[in-house]
Amino acid sequence: MTQERGTLNPSEPHPMAHNAYRYIISRDPNKNSLFLEALSSCAIEGNRLAEVCAETLRRVMYGESVSDRYLLGLAWYLKEIDENE
Repeated sequence: MTQERGTLNPSEPHPMAHNAYRYIISRDPNKNSLFLEALSSCAIEGNRLAEVCAETLRRVMYGESVSDRYLLGLAWYLKEIDENE
């Protein structure tokens, strides 16, 4: 089976995942900690966005593995917030 040029292989990360990771970890660590606390609080109430972003941010902060999909989503969320401050 031939892979289409614009399709990722099953184990191939999205090319922008590394940039997303760098964006997240380049933020002030205190700010990331505050966001983790706020997201965790919202997650308790069943907010799905907060649940997913809090867990992803926690994994990044603790050096655990995270898929490209989750990194891209978290980076986009944090970028939107950073731009609207």
